[in-house]
Amino acid sequence: MSVFSYELETIKGEQVKMNQYKGKVLIVVNTASKCGFTPQYTDLQKLYEQYKDQGLEILGFPSNQFGEQEPGANSDVQSFCQINYGVTFPLFAKTDVRDETAHPLFAHLTEQAPFAGFNTDEPSGKMLNSFLSEKLPHYLEGNSIKWNFTKFLIDREGNVVKRFESTDEPLAMKSDIEKLL
Repeated sequence: MSVFSYELETIKGEQVKMNQYKGKVLIVVNTASKCGFTPQYTDLQKLYEQYKDQGLEILGFPSNQFGEQEPGANSDVQSFCQINYGVTFPLFAKTDVRDETAHPLFAHLTEQAPFAGFNTDEPSGKMLNSFLSEKLPHYLEGNSIKWNFTKFLIDREGNVVKRFESTDEPLAMKSDIEKLL
């Protein structure tokens, strides 16, 4: 099964099939408006603007599963992203991305790109690992999404190429994106 097998709901409530993105390089990212990583929207938008004409699509999936950091309605999320970060890439309806309620797309992504740990040489990686170890140790088990702004890079054929954790800055993905474009 590829990522193109799934059907999703946009932030405006429309049903779309992922196969409409065949032939594009994708970044699938779970997002939240009230997270310490929320400023990553800025660099995700920069990547989108830089590479969209070459075939990059960024698909944002707001989720309220991590510290209830996405509490608003879909319309609130959309307004927040546009007003504060100028987001023009596609956003989807609030989505569960981990545990038994995870959307099948995210179960597929985490199966294809297992969790390899945080880079604890970086302050944010050390901080998030420490926080989860202390407060939510079960989050570190298995391959599930660990926190907001986990990013999956997918090639034009729908293969998951690489997983970037919350603590990985979006611009650090540039060379990997360019190899696929």
